[in-house]
Amino acid sequence: MASQYTIDLNTADALELKRKLQVRAGYEPAQREYTEFCFNGPKVSVAYYAKRGKLVVQGSGADEFLEFVMLIDPKTGEFAVKKQAGAKVDKTPHFGVDESGKGDYFGPLVIAGVYSDERTAETLVKLGCKDSKAIPDDKKIAAIAAKIMNLPGIAYEVVCIGPKRYNELYSEFGNLNRLLAWGHARVIAALHEKVPSCTRALSDQFANEWVLKTALGKRHVPVQLEQRTKAESDVAVAAASILARARFVKWMIDTAAAAGCDMPLGCAGHVAKAARAFVAKHGQERLGDVAKLHFKTTQKVLQ
Repeated sequence: MASQYTIDLNTADALELKRKLQVRAGYEPAQREYTEFCFNGPKVSVAYYAKRGKLVVQGSGADEFLEFVMLIDPKTGEFAVKKQAGAKVDKTPHFGVDESGKGDYFGPLVIAGVYSDERTAETLVKLGCKDSKAIPDDKKIAAIAAKIMNLPGIAYEVVCIGPKRYNELYSEFGNLNRLLAWGHARVIAALHEKVPSCTRALSDQFANEWVLKTALGKRHVPVQLEQRTKAESDVAVAAASILARARFVKWMIDTAAAAGCDMPLGCAGHVAKAARAFVAKHGQERLGDVAKLHFKTTQKVLQ
């Protein structure tokens, strides 16, 4: 998979991208010679060279940046705005499950699920439900999340696993995918208690399908599980991704304010710097209360 792209970008589109990144959580301005602007984000750096009209995107998160921030298909180079315009309306009764925070050093792992059927599917789309990664404004995500939770007849479940509990579970499972499967199964089981007539669940493909199916089987939930890549295109999964993101961002804002420390998203160099500041203020023993300790970032912080 390519880790660097050079894209022709005119001045107007470049300025629009700059405005988007200035308000998008997880992106910090950086300095780079000869650039009009430069940002470091989750596993990606973005630099615009105005004289050449070139945007350089590099890092392991480059593909995700192109697809979900710039809305460009990294395989074809074509703009994919239409594909991200909204989630697909599937009126078949089903649960949709998604998570937020698994790639962020600071903060919890949040897993959410939403039940959708012929009564709610179109309404969820009208509310603006689509993959939360395609919505750059966290305030807008929070507003949509509130509308989802207040929707008459809606059934949803949100599980927020704080860093302290996350670290305990990671030590127990020894593997992120197993931890994710445990959380997804917990959400699906809770939703099934609320809507026992529903026998289908949809989740994004994050591991071999047997990992999640095994976790769900241990809970004896009579639900047919489907996993696929880009499952966020489904309306129920999209709604779940918004609920998960909204809860994650709220936790980050509240905890950072209480600690009096910055807690940026992602796991890049500036995140390690913020973690060192937290340790200097609160002590090394408190790091596990706000961060996922199995990340390599921990080694950088404690060196």
